[in-house]
Amino acid sequence: MGRKVMGDFGGIIHGGDYNPDQWLDRPEILAEDLQLMKKANVNCVSLGIFAWSHLEPEEGNYDFEWLEEIIQRLYEHGIYTILATPTGAMPQWLTNKYEEVLQVNEYGVRNYPGKRHNYCPSSPVMREKTRQLDMRLSERFGGHPGVIGWHISNEIGGNGGDGACHCAYCQNAFREWLKERYGSLDRLNAAWWTGFWSHTYTDWSQIRSASARGEDLVHGQKLDWKRFVDSRQLDFCKEEIKAVRSHSTLPVTTNMMEFFYTFDYFQWAKTLDIISWDSYPDWHSGTDELRTAATTAAAHSLMRSLKKQSFLLMESTPSVVNWRSINRLKRPGMHELSSLQAVACGSDSVQYFQWRKSRGSSEKYHGAVVDHRGGEDTRVFREVTRLGERLGKIATRVIGTINRPRIAMIFDWENWWALDDAYAVDNNLDYREVFVDFFYPLWALGIDVDMVDMEGALDAYSVVIAPLNYMYKKGYADKVRAFVRQGGCYITTCWSGEVDETDLTYTGAHPLEDVLGIRTEEIDAPGGYCENSVRYQGVDYRITGLCGLVHALGAKVLAEYQNDFYKGYPALTRNVYGNGEAYYIASLNEQSFLKAFYSEVLRERGLGCGLAVRLTEGVTVNERNSTSEEQDTAEKIWFLQNFNREPATVELLECYENVETGERLSGEIKLQAFECVVLGRADGRNEF
Repeated sequence: MGRKVMGDFGGIIHGGDYNPDQWLDRPEILAEDLQLMKKANVNCVSLGIFAWSHLEPEEGNYDFEWLEEIIQRLYEHGIYTILATPTGAMPQWLTNKYEEVLQVNEYGVRNYPGKRHNYCPSSPVMREKTRQLDMRLSERFGGHPGVIGWHISNEIGGNGGDGACHCAYCQNAFREWLKERYGSLDRLNAAWWTGFWSHTYTDWSQIRSASARGEDLVHGQKLDWKRFVDSRQLDFCKEEIKAVRSHSTLPVTTNMMEFFYTFDYFQWAKTLDIISWDSYPDWHSGTDELRTAATTAAAHSLMRSLKKQSFLLMESTPSVVNWRSINRLKRPGMHELSSLQAVACGSDSVQYFQWRKSRGSSEKYHGAVVDHRGGEDTRVFREVTRLGERLGKIATRVIGTINRPRIAMIFDWENWWALDDAYAVDNNLDYREVFVDFFYPLWALGIDVDMVDMEGALDAYSVVIAPLNYMYKKGYADKVRAFVRQGGCYITTCWSGEVDETDLTYTGAHPLEDVLGIRTEEIDAPGGYCENSVRYQGVDYRITGLCGLVHALGAKVLAEYQNDFYKGYPALTRNVYGNGEAYYIASLNEQSFLKAFYSEVLRERGLGCGLAVRLTEGVTVNERNSTSEEQDTAEKIWFLQNFNREPATVELLECYENVETGERLSGEIKLQAFECVVLGRADGRNEF
């Protein structure tokens, strides 16, 4: 935890995707790029991401001279390179000569060449061509002093698809994967409950991918197909990593995509040395920035949590994207704030897509540091330059630190997949959005949170929150039971503990009935049919979603429903179990309920914002600590962030130092719209 994410790289990485292969016929552009990068305080770029057709213009004919020249020139100017493998987009010679490298969709139709991530991860030809290119890149550049890491492909599984290929290679690979998982057809049929509708399999060859063309209502089969697609793409990535490591010991990463539905990033993290991701929040799209800010903080926190170490913000835009229906410029201050938010949550970099705008194709109007008019006399260039200066000022206090929360939330991809196919009370239920609903009040309170999947360890945390924990994987209930017995606080909700890891419902008691002290019965989604509320500590809070009907079996009732036929039923319970306690929230409620409930629980646990401050709405805090195990003596820095469109005033209850200016601050301070102030302990241990 907290180690330097890029080894000996001494500062915060500032730069982004650089595509000089688009400008090889314009040497004056390449020369200008070097000068502008220095002015913008760029110290690292990602190279080669979509350069396959330039690196291998014909089959077996490799041209690395231009790339070596660029890497060397950058290095001589103090700019390092994260070198990509270019498999995110295939060259035309490959897709036209070898049809098998192209994906087959769920209707059995092979895709035409084009776009990105259109490859079949099971194709022997695709794997071999990728291996040959990656090994040659490793041999040529793996020891270059200007290259500090490997960037495997780009946004794997993206391009609007689900990452799946339904070709014969993948069908056979799926069957082999199932044989290894279940061992026999009897076990598979039992796990999938195939006797329903008389769909029992009697031969492995009968099994195909889940698709709208055939079977997509056997939930166990559909869930296993999602697991397989994830594992197949991960296996392809592992082969790329093996190839680049043939002549190199540099760290590897691949740029992830927030809460990306298709891939279980907790599994991917086990293979990668560094977590990196691409962040493109939709700022300025609503009445305020707060929900967007909280959702983005949750995504940053997820990336940090995957390996419990600092991560890289691999892509962001310094101003605008081009692929939404409406694409708004970042307002003044938002670029610095959103970038520093990433650092606040654990990033050791701020990088952009892209350095220079392309002249053509689908992203020619996507934001970049250098726009079509060129030069440095633009608002965006000035803001990027200023941010680079700020990152340089705080780098020595940031590098080697990490956020160390005492609170964790359970986010599990397989739970997401299973919940998505539940065909139950509310088929529009969005697991990710409900998860953010439960994260939001903690963000508003200025409290850092880790994300853990059901396989992760819980012993480092005081409080664990598991909203909509529909599926319980094998061993999960016992893990929670031990956590609470040993003194932990566990909070879960309705629509939890419904099915096992093969998506079969539990019969009889809830798997954690003894820990929760309740008996679950029915669940409802009344919506506008019957408005309802829960009364907690004398205040009524509106119900916004599911309502579970439960009975207390020893648990203390803290809140009750106020209307409908379940008036008087428990809506919030607390049960003492061993040395700990477990809470069950029976309904999905408005944010003010969660904020009041969390505040009470955290007060009892002695947890809260690490900065001594009275916050106002829209202002939040993240805390990065040194790796010292002695929390009281550890170096700490706080990022105080105002996501309001107007200035906001907060009160510092102790004395702090502005890390960038050295100014001592206490009492009321005014933050401008979209301002972030980085604070450290003042001399005298925060005494006035």
